[in-house]
Amino acid sequence: MQFEWLSPVIDFGIIGLLITLNVIVVAVVLERAFFYRSVELKSFTNIKSLELELTKRLVLVASVAANAPYIGLLGTVLGIMLTFYNMNLDASADASKIMVGLALALKATAVGLIVALISVVCYNLLLRRAKVLMLRWEIARG
Repeated sequence: MQFEWLSPVIDFGIIGLLITLNVIVVAVVLERAFFYRSVELKSFTNIKSLELELTKRLVLVASVAANAPYIGLLGTVLGIMLTFYNMNLDASADASKIMVGLALALKATAVGLIVALISVVCYNLLLRRAKVLMLRWEIARG
């Protein structure tokens, strides 16, 4: 029994999931950036309510940043397992077929790392902006 159908599932499933997570992160970053530009610090009566509003959805960005490499690694492991399985079925497989299979498996890790890097940078930028706004609120309140 061959698992030829598994290769597209790994590609489109894992990499598709990572791209979807990246789109969600970018959407949250844009929403937060627009919110940070429009926030009226004077309308908040205490620092805790301001902090709650400023840090909304940041946990989503941090979660993607923390888990994207693992999702990519899962895709790579599944791809390598599939390559080894196919090698077992075709004893005459040459080295070029094996290398192509392994190289294609590694693309999931690369995509996971790219998504994680984008998410970490965005998270740090948003967190810094939230802290600056909270400090401005505290300075204005004396």
